[in-house]
Amino acid sequence: MANIINLDRVSKGYGPTGPLLTDVSLGLDDADRIGVVGLNGAGKSTLLRMLTKFEEPDSGRVTHRRDLRVSALPQALELAPDLTVRDVVLGDAWLPAAFQAEHEWAGDAGVRNILDGLGMPGLGLDQPVGPMSGGERRRIALAALLVRPTDLLILDEPTNHLDIAGVNWLARYLNQSLRGALVVVTHDRWFLDAVCNRIWEVADQQVRAYDGGFAAWILARAERERVAAVTESRRQNLLRKEIAWLRRGPPARTSKPKFRIDAANALIADVPAPRDQVTLAKLATARLGRQVYDLENVTLYAGPKLILDDVTWHVGPGDRIALLGANGAGKSTLLRLLARVTDAAGFRAGQTVRPAFLSQELAELPGELRLLEAVEQVARRVKLGDRELSASQLAEIFGFTDRRVWTPVADLSGGERRRLQLLRLLAGEPNVLILDEPTNDLDTDTLASLEDLLDTWPGTMIVASHDRYLVERVCDKVYGLLGDAKIRHLPGGVDEYLERVDHDAAPGGGAAAPAKEPRAERTGGPSAAEVRAAKKEVSRVERQIDKLDQRVEKLHAQMAEHATDFAKIAELDASLKALQDERGLLEDEWLNLAELISE
Repeated sequence: MANIINLDRVSKGYGPTGPLLTDVSLGLDDADRIGVVGLNGAGKSTLLRMLTKFEEPDSGRVTHRRDLRVSALPQALELAPDLTVRDVVLGDAWLPAAFQAEHEWAGDAGVRNILDGLGMPGLGLDQPVGPMSGGERRRIALAALLVRPTDLLILDEPTNHLDIAGVNWLARYLNQSLRGALVVVTHDRWFLDAVCNRIWEVADQQVRAYDGGFAAWILARAERERVAAVTESRRQNLLRKEIAWLRRGPPARTSKPKFRIDAANALIADVPAPRDQVTLAKLATARLGRQVYDLENVTLYAGPKLILDDVTWHVGPGDRIALLGANGAGKSTLLRLLARVTDAAGFRAGQTVRPAFLSQELAELPGELRLLEAVEQVARRVKLGDRELSASQLAEIFGFTDRRVWTPVADLSGGERRRLQLLRLLAGEPNVLILDEPTNDLDTDTLASLEDLLDTWPGTMIVASHDRYLVERVCDKVYGLLGDAKIRHLPGGVDEYLERVDHDAAPGGGAAAPAKEPRAERTGGPSAAEVRAAKKEVSRVERQIDKLDQRVEKLHAQMAEHATDFAKIAELDASLKALQDERGLLEDEWLNLAELISE
């Protein structure tokens, strides 16, 4: 691996908002696949702009390797309305000349495969981008970056406006076809796990680096917070002992604390299952009765487009349903029917149904009120399952701190306004939740809080989302709109949906590149995807072992330095044994992974 970018004691801030990043030092190698996470407003996009040198730091230095080619997809994208698809994807109208494509459209099937994979089959080359939606423009710009060779690809929220199949295709493409390094900001946790081998967490004006993808970061952060809690508890105990010593006179004898890093399983040993499905179903039946929604021989249109053709479908109390489908498949149209925004012959809702509908557009919020007042306008106290919360407690779950709850609604960001709309919906205590892309603009911590809330919510829930992590976490049933005007039950969940999409696309050469590996039989060894994941984990474990070896060497040097201090030697020896135990666990993990790869 070779270093390509260095940040040396970099600081950056904007006027009255104060500093976002302070004394940040980082290095980026040519084989890194970095996922950048953090709360909204923490400075993630600012960090990306400094990596590209689009913005200079207030202090410190950003250095690039000579002749480094950096291409970036910003969060806010502006394309001249008179440009055509050909101008954007193959031309140099919006990118430096160094990134001009080296091939003609008609002669390179890879370009067409990229557009197909991003959900734009049959797109005309001479079609102007002016009339296109913001999502379509971003996908065309992303295609333009993917067709060009680069040393570093920087993507800010690339999965926005992609459906589940598009996100899956992009992850496969980056894993198999990208030759340079990657830095990506995204709230899509499945994507982070599928693509990244390191995580940068932007928080408290600092950037902390972790090995592994999203799951590894969660475990490492939990361990860090556990150690911090132990340290704070120890500090408080020391203070209490010091006060006791001052009051009693002679100091009491205390034993030295023993440090031991617990295995990941210990972190979750006392955590209950995400939800008790039987209890929640009973509660939902009590609140809803036996009938929620019945569709009998329903035909539904979105303008001239046929969405459902003679469809019969039943939604019962306590059902937790995910609706999957490509952009334009009709998910939002179906949700509006369930929310009674529209109507259709053959559709019936139960008499006790009290739905709450979160649309993609979002209902108008009272801009003249402050945030807490906007929640209390709906309810001052809310009962969610077995919990009763005040409006301020509910706001805190959604990431609004004591000071932020007094912010005028008109001054909230897009992500904060979406969180507030979710708050107001839940404050109304509905018994049916209908959510259309609820994760848009939410950071990973807020998503975790939302999912924890939905886990224990006792009602019927129908969610249309491209966030695979959310779907698999909070939903028990998956249905798909596959373009045949029917609602298909998918017992295999997201994996079955992707298999059907790939199967349907294959005859016409649809979302082809890169080709999907054949699914391995479970009795015949690991699948190709499992082997790739294992190889990534092997690299992570090897880096952790190297770091432990360096710490062991430092401990040996310290032991030699303090050879005559028996108390210090005992303390260092305890630390050395803890490191050796940790190394043993990592070696066992490495052996298991190596065995999986060799099968």
